[in-house]
Amino acid sequence: MTNSTRIRLTDPLAAAPDLTGRHAIVTGGTSGLGLATTRLLALRGSTVLIGARDVERAEAVRVRLLEENRLPAERITVAALDLIDPDSIHQFALGAADRPVDLLVLNAGISSVPLRHDHAGTESQFATNHLGHFALTGLLLPALTQGTDARVVTVSSALYKGATLDLEDLASTHRYSPGRAYSRSKLANTIFAIELNRRLTASGSPIRSFAAHPGMARTPLHATYPSAATRILTGAIARAIGREPDPANIGVLTAALHPKADPHLFWGPAGSKTAPDALGEPFKPIATDLSTATALWNTSERLTGIRFLS
Repeated sequence: MTNSTRIRLTDPLAAAPDLTGRHAIVTGGTSGLGLATTRLLALRGSTVLIGARDVERAEAVRVRLLEENRLPAERITVAALDLIDPDSIHQFALGAADRPVDLLVLNAGISSVPLRHDHAGTESQFATNHLGHFALTGLLLPALTQGTDARVVTVSSALYKGATLDLEDLASTHRYSPGRAYSRSKLANTIFAIELNRRLTASGSPIRSFAAHPGMARTPLHATYPSAATRILTGAIARAIGREPDPANIGVLTAALHPKADPHLFWGPAGSKTAPDALGEPFKPIATDLSTATALWNTSERLTGIRFLS
């Protein structure tokens, strides 16, 4: 099933439910979009588990969030999660799966870094942004099955529209462009979110999978580009037209919480830089091709060793 109609929701958080008693997991929840999302979910009553590479830094962020928002200590917790490390993903999932999970926000990612590889030789942006989240979702699926109105929200980017998946060169041995590799990982994120929802629906699961994006947002990712010129340019563009993480995360929150959010649409911010509206747009054909989705899924299972909904 597809949706070919754009939908704009005005102030969608007004329709979001109270989250008391719900439990959310946010990867990369200590800065930028992830931090804004964690704050909102905690303020709405949800407990939030943050998955973070730097646990010491994450713990400092947690303490600050609790103090600034006068939240009880149990409302936000932190656990180590390095999405390029299979052992770290398994350990995180083992600890996180001891209770029902109502919301999984796949937000963490790296952007436009120099060529590096994971333990199996896969380029690091694809390995971190897609494969790590693929594996984590599979490992947490039993806990999500026990959740209430459970949803998985994958944070992607509109850059997916101009990307090439190229599953035959995931090591990027022939040529490497940091920007193209990032866009490829975002295309993989988008295809994964769509295919995950299709497979969940086909299996009779009530869990729903969404893809969302922040538009042009002012996030710490702009400071990680290896090229100084790129850092300066993207930083200038973000300052001129970019949104702050809140409300740039309105698409993520709409996908996560709005009762009428359609998983067949790509959710992001709408209107001005400060407008709290969300826009759901149809996916481009590059992300909805079933044969491509199947190839990506099979490749992801092979590279991660995690099989689910097959």
